[in-house]
Amino acid sequence: MDEDTQTDGSGERTKVVWDEIRPGSDALRTDGGNPESPNTEPDDSVTDDSAADAVEGRSETASSDGSTTSVDLHAYSGDDEPFTGATPDDATDTPTDDATDTPSGSDTGQTADGAPARGTPDDRSTDPTDLQAESPEADSGPVTADDIEIEESMSVDTDAPTGSTESGDLNLDEVVLDDDESQGLFDDLLSGEPIFENKEVLRPSYTPHELPHRNEQINQMATILVSALRGETPSNILIYGKTGTGKTASAKFVSQELESTSKKYDVPCEVEYINCEVTDTQYRVLAQLANKFIEKNREFIGSKLDELEDLRSRARDDGPALSDTEFETADAVDDRIGTLEADREEMDPVPMTGWPTDRVYSTFFDAVDYEERVVVIMLDEIDKLVEKSGDDTLYNLSRMNSELENSRISIMGISNDLKFTDFLDPRVKSSLGEEEIVFPPYDANQLRDILQHRANVAFKPDALTDDVIPLCAAFAAQEHGDARRALDLLRTAGELAERGQADTVEEAHVRKAQDKIELDRVVEVVRTLPTQSKIVLFSTILLEKNGVHNVNTGEVFNIYKRLCEEIDADVLTQRRVTDLISELDMLGIVNAVVVSKGRYGRTKEISLSVPIEETEAVLLSDSRLGDIENAQPFVQARFDN
Repeated sequence: MDEDTQTDGSGERTKVVWDEIRPGSDALRTDGGNPESPNTEPDDSVTDDSAADAVEGRSETASSDGSTTSVDLHAYSGDDEPFTGATPDDATDTPTDDATDTPSGSDTGQTADGAPARGTPDDRSTDPTDLQAESPEADSGPVTADDIEIEESMSVDTDAPTGSTESGDLNLDEVVLDDDESQGLFDDLLSGEPIFENKEVLRPSYTPHELPHRNEQINQMATILVSALRGETPSNILIYGKTGTGKTASAKFVSQELESTSKKYDVPCEVEYINCEVTDTQYRVLAQLANKFIEKNREFIGSKLDELEDLRSRARDDGPALSDTEFETADAVDDRIGTLEADREEMDPVPMTGWPTDRVYSTFFDAVDYEERVVVIMLDEIDKLVEKSGDDTLYNLSRMNSELENSRISIMGISNDLKFTDFLDPRVKSSLGEEEIVFPPYDANQLRDILQHRANVAFKPDALTDDVIPLCAAFAAQEHGDARRALDLLRTAGELAERGQADTVEEAHVRKAQDKIELDRVVEVVRTLPTQSKIVLFSTILLEKNGVHNVNTGEVFNIYKRLCEEIDADVLTQRRVTDLISELDMLGIVNAVVVSKGRYGRTKEISLSVPIEETEAVLLSDSRLGDIENAQPFVQARFDN
């Protein structure tokens, strides 16, 4: 006989008693050993505890004085009809209302026709203790549904796995999943303490509030642009310097100071930044500038309309409200509102393609000259713009001031190429290069100061060992004093330490970051190429080494067949070799251009885009290609045009 003890909200214990239910047994056994209705089996739709309660039909509640009271569970089943354990054939055998209201102590255990009820013993134990426990005159009194959670014990657990009722005990650990044991993909990665306080400080896009060792260049730019705060046209500036010497950061810093000062003194001055590495055509530069000023003009018109509408409402209520304004009557205010609304409707943004260039230029001209202001146009990587689309953009921008009425424009160009002005029109060169500022490379001590200044903000306290910053500065200074490279090295070292869940960034992390950054991507791509692609690339290298330039597909295929025969590799068709050449072109290893030979058809002219010696060394490191190091395949002579 199995027993289960439950505790309700009042602190009393409820003991549920049931018999073992054996499949195929003839009768159910109570604790008294008397047979019940035959062939009664548990319902699979009910859980273990509730099935036993339903079949036994009673529970015993232990009161505070130690006595127990038997409760007829049928009376408190909570369903529309009490659960009797009846089969479909006995669906009509339901107890009457009197039976439902009767305590289990006076239950006769019979149905209306006098037959023993299913699930109810017809002969109870005659033990005096049992009789006393089942007496309705027990000290605890009648037990109601408030004293025992009948609904909870009789409810069907739909989440329990199928077949769980065959076991006497329900293991909740098998049903309820432990959330603490189910670890996600990022849980382990988030378990460690972060090293960074603000990683964005180490990004190239971050503009610091202070730039060490660039005060001279910053002051020089400020003295040139201060005329903009007086409403005058500043001189055009050209800034030169190697990569990572602080050109863009210094220019952005001065621009932010210029705009904040102009707001403080209520002087209309704006700075527009354009990266010519991305916006590299005259159309795109003019369209981007035009759309920026159109957006600002629409905001300006919106604020003016709000002021005028407020003024109009006050003028209608109070006539003297217009005495201190430029308007004499309310009708004049209405006319001004109508003009501004018409201007806003005409300001359509410029599409990125589709308009004639002169229309884009006129739209930009009208947008920038709509109101009085001084505009500084910062063109980063200006040499890329000249290389891609010539000097027409610079010529138009430098000549605009002679036509503008309300606004003034100044150009600030930033370039890594000291000689890009040699290819400019003399008129553009004379007007553009009015002021020139050169940014020298940083030395190791200057890089150390820059890294220390950024690390104080980027990392948490005591996250770096003493040798990390000097080592990063030394690695960057031994090349060409690139501060951007030093910042990338420090950030990568911190990321490697954080991924390894280390508490501090150490010298080993810096050296590992240096190896990671120094990894030649081209060498890695060549090393991981399939064997057939390596043979095609090696064929091109052999032709180049033998003085054949602008190799065509047929020549590569002839050498390719000889190499395959020498290393006993499968020979692909010429069409497949052409596809492999296209894949190498996509990777940037070779440059393949389709050219027309007239009546002889079209072919691809192939040239290498990687260093020959380094690439050949990587290819020969392959065990299969190592045997053809001294191969000198026959190269057919040809006549070049």
